[in-house]
Amino acid sequence: MDKKEIYEHLAKIYLDASLTKKKTKKHPRLSLRNFAFLGLIFVFAFGAFFSFMHLGPKKSLNSEIALVLSPDVVRINFNFDPARKETYSVNLNRLNLMKYKVLGFSVKKSDYMDNISLRIEFTNAFREKSEVYLKKIPNSWQEQRINLSDFKNISDWSEMTDVAFIVEEWNAQDKRGFVYLENVRFIK
Repeated sequence: MDKKEIYEHLAKIYLDASLTKKKTKKHPRLSLRNFAFLGLIFVFAFGAFFSFMHLGPKKSLNSEIALVLSPDVVRINFNFDPARKETYSVNLNRLNLMKYKVLGFSVKKSDYMDNISLRIEFTNAFREKSEVYLKKIPNSWQEQRINLSDFKNISDWSEMTDVAFIVEEWNAQDKRGFVYLENVRFIK
């Protein structure tokens, strides 16, 4: 026996390892039980993800559903040299507003010293009219929301003909000025 054979014999006896044998790696076998377990984990995680996703508050880019009438700035220029009223009116063309709850818009006045009230008036196809007064218009942009239920004389909102924003002489301290409206819309 030469040295190599003696070494292999001793290694086989004491270390149970041979230089001539190569070690083979055992690959774990996936059983049916493991597949079932992984499948259950996947289904549970998938269900939990979607259920938690739908439980939270739903936020969109625009948090209100609105019908925009006039996104641009509108200027009501009043000059009450002869006594009269100045109006900005939007033709609604028999629009059905039964699904909407609020009229929203931004408003400001030009002169901070002036005390102005704005009359908002709705008319429907049956010639019913109702108005609400907005007192003390601010001199910087301010969001206003008026519930359509505040317009008490309108009984049918299914065929609306127009909405008007009116500055009256007796509701303005100065005889000249501007009232600005922006983003006039109906909100559900």
